[in-house]
This record gives sequence, C-alpha cells and structure tokens, in this order.
Amino acid sequence: MASLAWLLIPLSAAIGAAIWGSWAARDRTQGDISELAGYARFREAMGRTDDVGGAGREGRAEQAGQAEQADQARVKAPAPAHSGSDAV
Repeated sequence: MASLAWLLIPLSAAIGAAIWGSWAARDRTQGDISELAGYARFREAMGRTDDVGGAGREGRAEQAGQAEQADQARVKAPAPAHSGSDAV
C-alpha cells in the first residue's frame, strides 16, 4: 500500500504538468488583436493636427514664445540678497 502512495506523487506531478502545459500553450491572439487596435487608435489621435483647446499652430507658437519670454525674465531677475548669517 505504501508503494502505491509513492506512485501517486509522480503521477499527480505528471497530471499537473500536463494541465500547466496545455494552459501555457493556449491561443492568445485575441488579446494581441485588441491591443494592436488600441495602439492604432492612439497613433491616430497623436497624429491629428487639430487642437482640442482651439489654438491652432499659430496659437501654440505664440504660447511657446510667451513661455520663453517668461523664462528669460526669470533668468534676468536679480538674485535675492542673503542675510549675513548664512554667509560662509
């Protein structure tokens, strides 16, 4: 009887391996197709030239120029004076 119990261990391992092998070899193309379709929609949305906010190409260039002017103004601003306690 004990020898039959020892034979059940490799038998159950073989059955488990067969179940896992069939699960690992399943057809997964359905998920890939929907994922590729989502990626195509993403590329289409990123390739559009219209702007959702209403500003066209000129508006975006104007906004970039204003941001650049603000950055330059911050760079040209004098640094705040330090108190004598943090002088080295």
